[in-house]
Amino acid sequence: MYGWEMLSFNIHDGFLEAIVRGNRSGLLTAADYNNLCQCETLDDIKMHLTATEYGPYLQNEPSPLHTTTIVEKCTLKLVDEYKHMLCQATEPLSTFLQYITYGHMIDNVVLIVTGTLHERDVNELLEKCHPLGMFDSIASLAVAQNMRELYRLVLVDTPLAPYFSECITSEDLDDMNIEIMRNTLYKAYLEDFYKFCQKLGGATAEIMCDLLSFEADRRAVNITINSIGTELTRDDRRKLYSNFGLLYPYGHEELAVCEDVDQVRGAMEKYPPYQSIFSRISYGESQMLDKAFYEEEVRRLCLSFEQQFHYGVFFAYIRLREQEIRNLMWISECVAQNQKARVHDSVVFIF
Repeated sequence: MYGWEMLSFNIHDGFLEAIVRGNRSGLLTAADYNNLCQCETLDDIKMHLTATEYGPYLQNEPSPLHTTTIVEKCTLKLVDEYKHMLCQATEPLSTFLQYITYGHMIDNVVLIVTGTLHERDVNELLEKCHPLGMFDSIASLAVAQNMRELYRLVLVDTPLAPYFSECITSEDLDDMNIEIMRNTLYKAYLEDFYKFCQKLGGATAEIMCDLLSFEADRRAVNITINSIGTELTRDDRRKLYSNFGLLYPYGHEELAVCEDVDQVRGAMEKYPPYQSIFSRISYGESQMLDKAFYEEEVRRLCLSFEQQFHYGVFFAYIRLREQEIRNLMWISECVAQNQKARVHDSVVFIF
């Protein structure tokens, strides 16, 4: 289980592990969510959040509030905590923490390139980028016309550079190619992160490889469902699946030939961990699949706190905060649009 890391882990990383476990106690509870779901206005939500750890970030915001303001300020708290941990971290924890942000970098690159393709203003797009995925030359992405230019002009100096080797083509950027680029980058990123965690060994490898395998399997299912009815061929679909995870390789072979959601369900129900996820969803309710996957992810992330002397708690904490922000965004949107009947539809309780 632990190997020998318990002998030396606390020398460099004990302080930060204590910090992240303390931060975890500040996550919103089921009681907090029940109170938030009963709020009538966004100002009521702000008043309740003022009594939580989000208080200092929201207390000076004037009325009327907007959902974007609440999400922005809650994200700012996450970013501040992340930067504090990164400043205190030494190797290899600092590299591990940087890996966590690469997914946001990929999302930001895709957002800027897609927005530019549709002639949106660059400054407006930059405001929508996730702050954990920002890098110095991100504004220059707007000038790229194809994958090769995107790499040569901008991304060669970023941590994403090694992941671009698989998707550099001379094809012009269009919506289909950009989506393929996103999934190819994510595949390369997850495989690289997985190898890094294996190299760390011990409890970190055990816990993180399980969490990353789940992430890879979820992406494989989403890619399959989203590509049904598109011009993406079976071979192209197979190339976007990560080369690890519970579904690798036989599950990937089955997913690659699926032509509707029920066939995806049939393929996934052969794997006990995913059978329990699909059993919660009726046939024809594929829109509830995201919530079922989020609930399973939260369960696994919470379990990672049950062990000590590993880096998985840092990954788990960042992911749980992101889920909390998604919950707050959904509740705020339902309250703002007077759709309180749907407020529980997408809320994933963490504790």
